[in-house]
Amino acid sequence: MELTTLWFFIVGVLLIGYFVLDGFDFGVGMSLPFLGKDNTDRRLLINTIGPVWDLNETWLIVAGAALFAAFPEWYATMFSGFYLALLLILVALILRGVSFEYRHQGKGQQWTRWFDQFIFWGSVLPPLLWGVAFANLAQGLPIVPLEGGGWIYEGTLLTLLNPYGLLGGLTLLLITFTHGLVFVALKTVGDMRERARALATKVGIAAIVAGAAFLVWTIVQHLDSDTLWAIVTCSVIAALALIGGWLANLRGREGWAFTANAAAIVFALLAVFMALFPYLMHSNIDPAYSMSIVDAASSQKTLELMTWVAGFTLPLVLAYQAWTYWVFRKRLSRDAIPVGAH
Repeated sequence: MELTTLWFFIVGVLLIGYFVLDGFDFGVGMSLPFLGKDNTDRRLLINTIGPVWDLNETWLIVAGAALFAAFPEWYATMFSGFYLALLLILVALILRGVSFEYRHQGKGQQWTRWFDQFIFWGSVLPPLLWGVAFANLAQGLPIVPLEGGGWIYEGTLLTLLNPYGLLGGLTLLLITFTHGLVFVALKTVGDMRERARALATKVGIAAIVAGAAFLVWTIVQHLDSDTLWAIVTCSVIAALALIGGWLANLRGREGWAFTANAAAIVFALLAVFMALFPYLMHSNIDPAYSMSIVDAASSQKTLELMTWVAGFTLPLVLAYQAWTYWVFRKRLSRDAIPVGAH
C-alpha cells in the first residue's frame, strides 16, 4: 500500500476514533435536560464521563495534526471552506469543556443552569455540524483548482446546508445521542439506568430511520463509483449494527448495545470515506477539479517519518486509553454524590 493511501486511512481511523469516543460524550451532554430531574441527576450524568471526556477530545487534535501534516492541501481547503462551521464547533467545544469545570463552583442555581445549557448546546452542535461537513465531503463540493497550486472552495455555509448534508448532520446527532444514552445505562444503576435505557429505545428508532435514509442516499449517489461494493458493504454492516444495538438495549444488554452502536459509527463513517476514495474532495463543478489523495499529499520523506512516529506512539496511546477506561469501569449511583454538591 502506498504511503499516501495508508495515511488517508490513518486520518480516517483517527477521526472515526474521535466520533466513537467523543460521540458518547456528546450523547451524555444531550441527555441532561431529558434525564436530569434534579441537580444530583445531572451531576451523576456528568460524572459518567468526567474522567474521560477530555481524553476523548484529544483524538480530534491528533486527527487534525495528522491531516495537516499528511495532506496540507486538504487541510487548507477544507478549513478555509468550512471556516464558519468549524468556528461554531470550536466555540461549542470550548463552552462545553469550560462548563464541566465551572458548573460546580457553587455560585447559585442560575449559575448552574447556565452551564448546564452550555453543556447541552455544546454537545448538540458539534455532531450536527460534523455530520453536515462529512456528508458534503461525500456528496461533492464547489471546489476549483488555483493557477498557482491548491484548491479553493467557492461556496458558503448555506451551501453546506443542503438536504443531504442536513440529513447527515441529523443522522450523526441521533446516533451519538443514542450512543450516549446507552453509555449512561452502562455506567449507572437503579432508576437512572432504566430511564436511560427507555429513552435510548425511543431515540434509537429515530436513529435507525435517519441512518438508513442517509446510507441509502449515499449508495444511490455513488452507483457509478469504483468503490461501490465497499460503500454498500460498510452501509449494510452499519445498519445491522445499529439495529443490533437497539435490540440489545431493549433486552438490557448495555455492553453489547454500546459495542454495536460504536460499530455502527465506525462503518457509517467508513462508508463516507469509501465514497471519497481515491479523492479527498469531490468537485461538483467539474470532476476534473477534484482533489486526489496523491495531489494533496506531503512529500514521501514526510510521510515516511510520520509512519515511523505513528507506529511507535499510537499503540502507547491506545494502551493508556484502555487502561483509563478499565480504572473507571465501575457503575455510578446517586448515593455517591453528596446532597449539597453543586
